[in-house]
Amino acid sequence: MAEQTILVVDDEKDLLDLIEYNLKKEGFKVLKAENGEQGIEKAREHKPDLVLLDIMMPKMDGLEAVEIMRKDDDLRNIPIIFLTARSDEKTEVEGLDKGGDDYITKPISTTKLISRIKAVMRRFEDIEESVNKLEVHDLMIDKDRYIVSRGEEEFQLPRKEFELLFYLASRKGKVLDRQTLLNKVWGDNIYVVDRTVDVHVRKIREKLGDHYIETVKGVGYRFKE
Repeated sequence: MAEQTILVVDDEKDLLDLIEYNLKKEGFKVLKAENGEQGIEKAREHKPDLVLLDIMMPKMDGLEAVEIMRKDDDLRNIPIIFLTARSDEKTEVEGLDKGGDDYITKPISTTKLISRIKAVMRRFEDIEESVNKLEVHDLMIDKDRYIVSRGEEEFQLPRKEFELLFYLASRKGKVLDRQTLLNKVWGDNIYVVDRTVDVHVRKIREKLGDHYIETVKGVGYRFKE
């Protein structure tokens, strides 16, 4: 396997150096940046396999940076883990909704950090090995381009909305509870509240219409047959 590259973006130099040392011991190539602007520049230049991103930084914080990355065609599919001292639920939900794939609160042991990084990378490898295109009803859902099309019309959904739609559509007709959807789309090693699924389903319906995803009261959701 080719050497995997991790971009670490944090304004604490001592922490950057500590993470770099431990990731290199695990065989990763490490890039470093000290604020969101610098992080985006390095991500565009090097296309890392994963970004470890602090939230509270000068010039541009992590929430702004992740929004920009998720709108950039070259960066939108890179997994992003937030590493931050902010532990309130509101910030965690906001970070995940904006496109983060995991959220780790400081301080954290390097052993646990590396375990979470490897778990996110495995999840993305599993996704990449699965079917990449689905034709359901009048929709074409293309994972290679992260595009949903209906006839000549194309929709670019944010990453988690797209992955939630893809997961539901790939199991057309099956009722899926919220916890299953959280585990499969956001990962079973992070905490995300149930309403995160509801918010994402609502946003999908606003863009595509409400006739694809059915609410099964008291259980969860089903992509209609």
